[in-house]
Amino acid sequence: MRDAGLGQFLEAAEAAVTVSAPEGSVAGMAAGRVFSRCRERVGGASGTAAARLPVCDWIAPALAGAARGPRAKVADAFGALVDRLEWKRRLSADPADRAFWDGHANAMIFGPGGLEDRADLWIGATVMAPRVTYVDHDHPPEEVYLSLAPGEWWNAAMDWTDPGEAGLIYNPPGIRHAMRSGDGPFLALWFLPV
Repeated sequence: MRDAGLGQFLEAAEAAVTVSAPEGSVAGMAAGRVFSRCRERVGGASGTAAARLPVCDWIAPALAGAARGPRAKVADAFGALVDRLEWKRRLSADPADRAFWDGHANAMIFGPGGLEDRADLWIGATVMAPRVTYVDHDHPPEEVYLSLAPGEWWNAAMDWTDPGEAGLIYNPPGIRHAMRSGDGPFLALWFLPV
C-alpha cells in the first residue's frame, strides 16, 4: 500500500502534467511512462532521513506563488512532503562556485533514496535561490519538468525558454541542458522514466 501523502502527490502531479501536455506529445508520453509504472507497483520505503539545506527556505515562497496558479493542487500535495525529503546538493557541485553551491538543492521523491525507493523511475524536485543557474549536465534518461515557480530552461536543441505557469519542458535522452532562476525562487518537479 502506498503512503497516502505520496499517493495524493502522484494524483495531483499526473493531473497537472496531463493538462499541460498536448495529446501525443513526447513530454506527455515520457511522463505517462513514469505514472504508469507508479500505478503498476509500489516501491519500498528507503529509510533515508529527512534533511534540508539553507536554500530550502525559498520553497515556502515558491509554493505560496504556485498556490495562486493553475498548479495549486500539485503545489499543495508537494508542500505536504517537503519536510520529509532529503535535500542535497548536486554531487558534482563545486564549493568554489558559491552561488551554485549555496543556491540549489535537489530531493528525490520516487527513485533511489527517495521516499519510495525505486530503480525504474525518478521523480524529484529542484529548488534554487533567485539569480542562480544550474550547471549544464546530461543523463541517459529523457526528462520532463513541471514548474511550480518561474524559471527558464535551456538545452542543446533550444534557446532559454520559460514554459509559463502551465507549460512543460522536455529534454530528450542524453541532451546537454540547464535551468536558471530569475528575480524570485525557482521550484520544479522532474520526471524521468529510467
